[in-house]
Amino acid sequence: MDYSKFSDRELVEAFILGQEPVLNVIIQRHQSRIFGYIMMSVKDRDVAQDIFQDTFMKVINKIKAGKYSEEGKFIQWTMRIAHNLIIDYFRKNSRVKMLRSTDDYDVFNQFPLFDKSIEEEMIINQTHSKLRDMIEYLPDNQKEVLVMRHYQEMSFKDISEETGVSINTALGRMRYALINLRKMMDEQNISLSI
Repeated sequence: MDYSKFSDRELVEAFILGQEPVLNVIIQRHQSRIFGYIMMSVKDRDVAQDIFQDTFMKVINKIKAGKYSEEGKFIQWTMRIAHNLIIDYFRKNSRVKMLRSTDDYDVFNQFPLFDKSIEEEMIINQTHSKLRDMIEYLPDNQKEVLVMRHYQEMSFKDISEETGVSINTALGRMRYALINLRKMMDEQNISLSI
């Protein structure tokens, strides 16, 4: 049976009724958007793949437990699960181990002498955070192409096939995304270089 024409709601219903293969259809349908969002947040492909897999494991478990109520918003529901897992990841990894100097071990020997200053690091982190926030304000079609190109490192040919538009349209969306980001950066007086 060709499940590709089924709506998300129909696919979830089929999954609940035991038609396990429909899960692959729904994952493939939303894979690029969900993975792109995760990748944009964690900036590490291996971590993003782990969180992506965990997201769909939670989706499966919640659907099987009857904790999914259809409101026509499967993608938003799944993105919320991914978002919560990203937050959990950062919470877990923000715990810093305390190191103490002893006669045999000096904590300060662990840090490079000529690294970026704390102020420079803060400015870079704030700039990247603001840039991620600005990306969220882009129109969905521009944001989608930008995430696929820069965070998923997809070619414009692959983006064209994934989004169902011509390569020229994908290029145009990317161009407008960059123009819009530059405008927002100018308005907020943000520079990407230090």
